Amino acid sequence: GADNKRQLKEIEDRILEVLSTSEGNILEDATAIDVLSQSKVVSDDIAHKQRVAEKTEIKIDEARLSYKPVATYGSILFFTVADLASIDPMYQFSLDWYITHFCGSMDTAGPSTNQDRRLENLKECFLRQIFVNVCRSLFEKDKLLFAFLLVITIERDEHANVDPQEWRFLLTGMVASMENVMSAPNPAAEWLPERSWTELCRVSSLPKFEGLANDFAENISLWKMFYDLVEPHKGMLHGKWNEELNSLQRTIVLRCLRPDKVVLRIQDFVTEKIGRQFVEPPPFDLTLIFQDSAATAPLVFILSAGTDPTAVLLSFAQQRGQPIRTISLGQGQGPKAERAIKEGRGDGTWVMLQNCHLAASWMPRLEIICEGFTESSCVNQFRLWLTSYPSEHFPVAILQNSVKMTNEPPKGLRTNIMRAYSTEPLSPPAFLDSCTHPGWKNLLFGLCFFHAVLQERLKFGPLGFNVPYQFSEADFVISVRQLKMFLQESIDEDPLADAPFEALLYTTGQCNYGGRVTDDRDRICMMNLLQGIYCEDILREEAMLSRSGTYYVPSEKDAKGYVAEVSKFPINALTEVFGLHENADITKDMQETALMFSSILLTQGRVSSGGGKTREEVVTEMTNSLLARLPADFDLEKVQDRWPVVYEESMNTVLIQECIRFNRLLAVIRTSMENLQRALKGFVLMSTDLDQLATDMYDGKQPALWAKRSYPSLMSLTSYVEDFLERLAMLTKWIRNGPPVVFWISGFFFTHAFLTAALQNFARKYRVPIDDVQMDFEMLKGKDYEEKPTDGVYVQGLFFEGARWDAQTHQIAESAPKILFTKAPVMWFKPCQTARVSSYPHYNCPVYRTAERRGTLSTTGHSTNFVLNIRIPSEKPSAHWTGRGVAMLTQLTDA
Repeated sequence: GADNKRQLKEIEDRILEVLSTSEGNILEDATAIDVLSQSKVVSDDIAHKQRVAEKTEIKIDEARLSYKPVATYGSILFFTVADLASIDPMYQFSLDWYITHFCGSMDTAGPSTNQDRRLENLKECFLRQIFVNVCRSLFEKDKLLFAFLLVITIERDEHANVDPQEWRFLLTGMVASMENVMSAPNPAAEWLPERSWTELCRVSSLPKFEGLANDFAENISLWKMFYDLVEPHKGMLHGKWNEELNSLQRTIVLRCLRPDKVVLRIQDFVTEKIGRQFVEPPPFDLTLIFQDSAATAPLVFILSAGTDPTAVLLSFAQQRGQPIRTISLGQGQGPKAERAIKEGRGDGTWVMLQNCHLAASWMPRLEIICEGFTESSCVNQFRLWLTSYPSEHFPVAILQNSVKMTNEPPKGLRTNIMRAYSTEPLSPPAFLDSCTHPGWKNLLFGLCFFHAVLQERLKFGPLGFNVPYQFSEADFVISVRQLKMFLQESIDEDPLADAPFEALLYTTGQCNYGGRVTDDRDRICMMNLLQGIYCEDILREEAMLSRSGTYYVPSEKDAKGYVAEVSKFPINALTEVFGLHENADITKDMQETALMFSSILLTQGRVSSGGGKTREEVVTEMTNSLLARLPADFDLEKVQDRWPVVYEESMNTVLIQECIRFNRLLAVIRTSMENLQRALKGFVLMSTDLDQLATDMYDGKQPALWAKRSYPSLMSLTSYVEDFLERLAMLTKWIRNGPPVVFWISGFFFTHAFLTAALQNFARKYRVPIDDVQMDFEMLKGKDYEEKPTDGVYVQGLFFEGARWDAQTHQIAESAPKILFTKAPVMWFKPCQTARVSSYPHYNCPVYRTAERRGTLSTTGHSTNFVLNIRIPSEKPSAHWTGRGVAMLTQLTDA
């Protein structure tokens, strides 16, 4: 087309030239007539070609536009990939990297003469290619999350099948409102948690779910059948709901009733929409990763707890006959690393820089070095390998242009033990025969089992350990060496001597593993587990390691024999092996669901919530609602006049201090709400804190701005506001009517002050040193009390986690199935002198302020989350409940 136009222009110029140079009558100028005649022929020919070209151009445009859906598909998926950086700073991917894979999928996609089939092939190939290459860089916990986000993006932006309000509810469990929309009491309070009923009431306000809460109340038995299913994520909903709701909407109902099965439901949802291969990411394969690399792009290992890819990489380099130089970064190592990279670029030696997160100050220099990598300055054999834990200091430019990978340690009790026998120091055949003590192999297997139990117990969160410790391979290896040393020395000194269990318990439990443990309850739990291993029972043939006998010590074998025997253990470890109740699996699954949704929330842009309301309108409504419900500050002068500080009644001091603390929090909430309203209207600058406040409110989370002045709480925003107003109402009633007969212990801002005041009242009343006064406890049978106790206080508001109170036997008992928390009875906190504290078989039950249990270590040696220990009557040994992770909480995660 362009060539034709050029020729026409040349003809026009020739004609003008002839006309301008012709003299006399042009009809007598033979040359001019020939030029005009030839121009006419050529012009007609060009016009014909131009018409053909225009038709061809239209066909080309039509063909090009037919591929536009693929381009749109690629563009919407890019933002899903880019948003992953909100979850972890190491999840960085550049547009150039993305376009390279997009273009690559054009060549690898299956050909087809059918246009629609070809487009589908391109989409499927590109989706698979992006998933595989991105998953290589993600931790295990985020791989299903990424697949789910891909499905949601496709369903929402390409098929318009995702309602924004429903999506927001799935992630947060709330409709954008500060009001608790519970219209009726829980009709199935004996088995349905209050949180589930609250969410059912909330979701009923959405159009597709209208009438769901009422239907539940009218058909409780049918819904109970669904609730009790072993696999509710595969089950059918009651009545019309299974037919009228789509897959995502049924997932929302499951979130309300059985949040522990939502992750499994999401797996099924992803499989249904894009295929099984997207919930089964490809395994770590260094050979394939290396094939995708180049000398100009670094390869980055993203580390997690317990991983060290050095051995894997050294072995890989050895297989390829490739020289490699390793440098562990730290103070003064930067120049050495720079020299090694310079030499490697010239001679092809691989360079591995370990622990880049420890050299934050040198990272900008590393970025400059990597930017200088060109094909001409690096020989083809050269590779730069980097290892780093997630760090905000790691250069984004390197991450975006590198090949990233994760290689996490194996998950599962069985896999952990098998790995121990397949790697150093246990794998060499001579090692198992290197000690002559008769109990060596049994005790060694027990140590492997103990290490695996500790690793796997961490996944149960606070039920497992209050603090998520990073027990490492180094702890295990030193314990193995000490076990061998102590046993060999023992048998050398006296062939008939028993195994030195006391020394082994101390070195392994208190030193090697215990050196990481900061929480006293965790140390007790860990030592109880170890005492079940380092004991006489394990020396017997095929000693039992669990009550059911599912786990046992195999008869003497070589390393491969142990691996073969361990492979018979269950794939998914039974909770009994950890000492936990079956409900612990539910807790673990719910934590996994909560983690996934909180991570997804980080990737969500500031879009409308649906229903025609913008984010700003929703937040404005929420601030108006909250400000209207906030009461006035407490008048401290009136409180002090009515309840003055007196020697005989320390509770007056507690009341005044509580009012002061709540006034501070009230001021923060009220001021922040008013400033946010002004910022939304444009009257004041929207600061970073106010912007984060609006985001937290929109996401239904307790704002970080309030948390700085608030009591500890893990509740969602709506539940937090309700709880806060209840606490204010408690103090208001106390000011008006005097101290309550039964104190709501959960309502105090600083619980320790209340407990100290109870002890102080007793000490002053009987004139005894407060250091000689302890709290005794009695679990009461009644519920309503009209008179205060002679000494001490009646207390309510505590919850059991991991166990329950049996009112019949008046003892602590095992939890009922699927009931994670139960209310504790009213208790009498009875101060008495230490010598008069009652003695009975009991469990020293810790009380924590929140279900997180974890806090900072205070000067008392306890966590700031810890309140006190309560002696609970028990016929079972204390170690049983310690293994269960039993504790009492002053408040639940949500209401």
